This record gives sequence, structure tokens and C-alpha cells, in this order.
Amino acid sequence: MASPRASFLKHLAQTSEFPLMLEIEKGEGIYLFDKDGKKYIDLIAGISVSSLGHCHPAIVEAVGQQAQSYMHTLVYGEFVLAPQVELATLLAAQLPESLNSTYFVNSGAEATEGAMKLVKRATGRPEIISCYKAYHGSTQGAASLMSDPFFTQAFRPLLPGIKHIDFNCEWCLQKITTETAAVIVETIQAEWGVRKPQNNYLKKLRQRCDEVGALLIFDEIQVGFGRTGTLFAFEQYGVVPDILLLAKAMGGGMPIGAFVADKALMSVLSHDPLLGHITTFGGHPVCTAAALANLKTLLKEGYITSVKKKEALFLDLLQHPLILQIRSAGFIMAVDLGSFEIVQKVIKKCLDKGLITDWFLFNDNCLRIAPPLIITEAQIQDSCAILLEAMTEAQRNWAK
Repeated sequence: MASPRASFLKHLAQTSEFPLMLEIEKGEGIYLFDKDGKKYIDLIAGISVSSLGHCHPAIVEAVGQQAQSYMHTLVYGEFVLAPQVELATLLAAQLPESLNSTYFVNSGAEATEGAMKLVKRATGRPEIISCYKAYHGSTQGAASLMSDPFFTQAFRPLLPGIKHIDFNCEWCLQKITTETAAVIVETIQAEWGVRKPQNNYLKKLRQRCDEVGALLIFDEIQVGFGRTGTLFAFEQYGVVPDILLLAKAMGGGMPIGAFVADKALMSVLSHDPLLGHITTFGGHPVCTAAALANLKTLLKEGYITSVKKKEALFLDLLQHPLILQIRSAGFIMAVDLGSFEIVQKVIKKCLDKGLITDWFLFNDNCLRIAPPLIITEAQIQDSCAILLEAMTEAQRNWAK
């Protein structure tokens, strides 16, 4: 009988020629365990997903209880299902008044796709603007928003009517015109390697969209649900979008995403045509039950309010000659090591020492740090010790 590793390579579609190949058997808290019982600190939380760590008791309980009651019933939006209703109601209570209607989907890319359809339907305009080096998903429409031809050239032609602007560029805002249906931006550019808005950029973007009647979409798929120190990152900038995109940490490890807007705006998907946007598994009862437990726990336990203090501890401890710069927005940090080769060496050394880190799609000179929000100060100290040791060994080997 073939080994799991051999079957993995033979029967599972691969996304790269060099998968990490860890055989995971268990997850608990900030740790993952392989088939040999080796423990790994998950310092990237499954790419900003597991904010409450792995197998949080409240989420496990919610999943179990809902699975015993009912799972799939009918396509999203037809039946009144308690987990969906309760989650949408609790979300609305945390958001500005104009973000009161949620459309549940299965992933961040699907949230992007739904929002793209919504803005075209609502405005009747052909153009959508996104930012250079932004990532909104890999499906056909979401990939059309991507500027880097390295990732898109093989799949062209993509959607027409897409333009790009530079994040934080005020002059570029003039490219937003009466032909623009919407501008979609990450509140904080994640895959760029953590780029925050500067000089009231988001307010100026909001103003320009209002001037020409374009809708504004904030993508918080990666930075939402407490990762930046507030439940949603846009709260820190005094700007409210017309549409908010959510996913990743939303489900506490279960697959779910959403786009959120005002009821009047969202309602255009229900007519002309009927069923303007549909999904079979979006808002799956088990996933929404998990997301509800996840959100309740985040709001109750104070993990979000501790992010900034723990961020400061990371920044204080991560001092090393290899580090050129650390850019951070709460618990998403880009540690600039200057080259992809060094980053890969450090990632490998960390894995050997029982720590999982990663790099960024559009900035492979940087290590990614995005731990579960539940990480303790002692665990941060352990993590930084491993990172520094790995950097020292990588530097020593590099010098040879």
C-alpha cells in the first residue's frame, strides 16, 4: 500500500513543485502535530485563519451540536436557518449601520466574486479598479483584479474593464471616474508584505468615490476579525466602505466567507434577474455555527484588545542583523530579510526546529508572522527564540 506522502503526490492536485509535505495528525491551540508526534508552533495560523488556534473548544462544540441537528438543507437564502440568522445579526451589531445585510459564501474569493457582480448590477458601470500588488482571490474574476502578470498571464483572457492604481497614491485617485462601478482595496495590503494606508488615504479614496458615484469595497478577508487589534481594520481609519469582504478567520477553521452591504444595495441581487447571485453551500449551517461561536469568543475573551501589546513584544524581541525592517499591523507582520533565498533558508530552519512560518505572495523577501490571537507572551518568547536561532544559522550558512 502506498504511503500517505506518495498518495498525496500522486492523487492530490499540487499547487507548487515544492510542497512542505508535513503529515499533520492533530491541532491544539497554537500547535500542530505531525504523524511522529513532533510539535510545531503555527506562527501563521493557517494564513490568518485560526485566530483562536486549532480546535478551540467553543468552535468544536458548536460544530458538533449543529452537525447533530442538521447540515445542508437547500441553496442559500431560501430557508430560515438559526445559525445564519444569529451570525448575520451579531455581525450587524458590530458594524456601522450601513453594513447591515450579509451574503454568506464559502471563501474569500467567492466574496470578491459576489461583490464584483453586486457593484456592476447596482451601478450599471463596466469598470472596476483595484490596486497594484493586491490579492483578492484566485478565481477568474478575482484573479482579473490582480496586477502581476506572473500569476495571471497563463490564464488570459481575464475579465475586461479592470484598471489598477497604486495604494497610497493620491494622484492615482483621478483614475476613478464616472465609468467606475467600484474600487476594491485591502484595508491593509497583506500580500504586498504589510502596507498600511498613509496620510488619510482611505478618507481621500472614500471622498473620490463619492464624487463620481463609485462604490467602495474594503477587502478584510485577511485582516478582519481582530488581527490588527480591532475587530475590523477599517475601524482604525474612520472610513466606512459600501461593501465589506470577509473570510479566513471568520469561521474559526471552517470554510466560510461573506460580503456585507446595506440592505437596499444588496437587494438588487434578488430581482432583474431573479437569483442574481446564488450559492449551494454558502452559509452552510455547520460553518455558520462555527463562525458564530468564533465571533462570540473573540468578543468575550479579550484576545483582540491584547493584540497591540503582544505585537510590541514581537517587535522588541525580533532584533537580528539579518532583519532589515519589520512592517506590522497588529498580528500580521512582514520581517524583511532582503532576499528570497535567505527567507527560504530561515523557513526551512524553523520547520526543523518546530515552527511554521511563510513568505508573502508579492514580497518574497519577507517572512510572514500572523499567529493565533490566543498566543501567550511566553509562547511569543519561544517563537522569537526559534526565529532568531534560525536566522543565525541561515546567516552562517549563507556566509559560507
